[in-house]
This record gives sequence, C-alpha cells and structure tokens, in this order.
Amino acid sequence: MQNMKLSAPDIIAKKGVEKITMLTAYDASFARMLESAGVDMLLVGDSLGMVVLGYDSTVPVTMAEMIHHAAAVRRGAPGTMLVGDMPFLSYQLSKKEAIANAGRFFKEAGCDAVKLEGGREVCKAVRAIVDAGMPVMAHIGLTPQTAGKLGGFKVQGKDAQSARRLLKEAKALEEAGAFALVLECIPDGLAKIISEELGIPTIGIGAGVSCDGQVLVTHDLLGLFEKFVPSFVKNYINLAPGIKKAVTSFTTDVKDGSFPDDKHSFPMQIDPADIFK
Repeated sequence: MQNMKLSAPDIIAKKGVEKITMLTAYDASFARMLESAGVDMLLVGDSLGMVVLGYDSTVPVTMAEMIHHAAAVRRGAPGTMLVGDMPFLSYQLSKKEAIANAGRFFKEAGCDAVKLEGGREVCKAVRAIVDAGMPVMAHIGLTPQTAGKLGGFKVQGKDAQSARRLLKEAKALEEAGAFALVLECIPDGLAKIISEELGIPTIGIGAGVSCDGQVLVTHDLLGLFEKFVPSFVKNYINLAPGIKKAVTSFTTDVKDGSFPDDKHSFPMQIDPADIFK
C-alpha cells in the first residue's frame, strides 16, 4: 500500500479523528517495507545508536550518523512523512546551531520534520526552528538523552508535582510551535489529561491508549532487539530465533557441502577441455 505523504498540518488534523502510527526506521530496506504497510510517519530515532550501532545509550550518536541513516530511509520511503531525531547537543547550545543542524536533516536527508527531546529548556530552540520554516515534533516524559538527570529509565510524572510540570511543559511546547508531542513512559491517566488539554496530537510510547497515536521501535515490535525490551513493548512477532536458526542452517550446509547444490548453481555450457585449448 503506497502512502500519500502526510504533512505536519495533516498530522494535526488527525487529532480526534484517526489514530496516528509511527515506527522507527534506520535503513532503506526496512523503510520500504514500513511504507508499503501504510505507516503514517517514520522516525529515524537516535535509538539507532543502541539498536544498530551498538552504543550503550543514545548520547554518543552524532549528526553525521543521523543524517546518513535518515537519507537512507528517505530513499527507501519517498512517500512517507519522515521525522529526524536531533541527537544530543545538536540543539541545546544555541538557537543558531539548532537551526543549522535541523536544516541539515531537511537539506541533506530529505526529512519533513525534526524531533527534539526536552521541556521548557528547549522551547526557544523549538520556536527558532519552527520560525525558520521547519516543523518540529517535541518529546517529554522519559527523554533518553537525559535519562541520567531523570534518575534512569523510569516512568515519569507519577507524583502530582512532576505531573503538573509535564502538563505545563506540554502546553509550553505547543505554544512554541510543535506540531505533535511524544509522551514516553508516563502514566496513562496523565497522558489522557495532556492529550485532552492540547490542540496538537500526542504520540505515546509507554503512555497508554488515550494518546492520539503510538510509536514503537520497529526492532522491538519485531522481536529483533534482544538486549533490552521495555515492558510497554508488544512483540507482534519474534523474529530473532528464526533468524538465528536460518543462519545456523546456512553455516551447517556450507560446512558439510550441501549448499550450494545444483539447484543453486549455474551449469557450465561449454566443454571444460575447451578452456585449455
């Protein structure tokens, strides 16, 4: 199923009308499959640091790595709205640098929007990027780039004080011009309140059913990333065991000489003796 590429206003218009779907993609092959399945948005998340590049967190991911993977996803899914995740320290230092780095996602990778993590502290960067003509998706709750400051990878907004803070941050980000807001690892009741209070859609990940849409890391959904699987992830299929089994069979077949066989080889059309004439 080929998508008709959505825009930021299209995503906003879906609020209260139709649930929004977003999945991560890091290469052209996966992007092509996700586009054919009709996903509304693809996120080139800085989660690629852990899922693809082998880092222990998202913090080491660079702009160069993000642009490289975002461009690959764009080539694989030209008809789907593409969001690029701005990596750690690519937007915090100054508004000028935030605009320049956001612009790279658009100019070099063909993204349609960028995503920033953080609350009030990133509102100026959000406004600056939006004023420069680039749509911004915001992200609050558990923000992996600054998980250490939050006490680790834990549910946020569990007490009244932190819940009030998150609601205020959500409103501030909407006011700054964000067209959508990711809510990660917060109680479902709080996500419901925030979703009802905002005029822009919320995209949940571990935030319950009341959000206007949902996002997951595709490798988690498919059972491909075994190092750590969050409790809020639903495995729609568990591909890792099947892949390991297939690779083990390949190794065995090659070593015992059963692959390749005649079926998987090209027959010679000339007499071998003619080669030595």
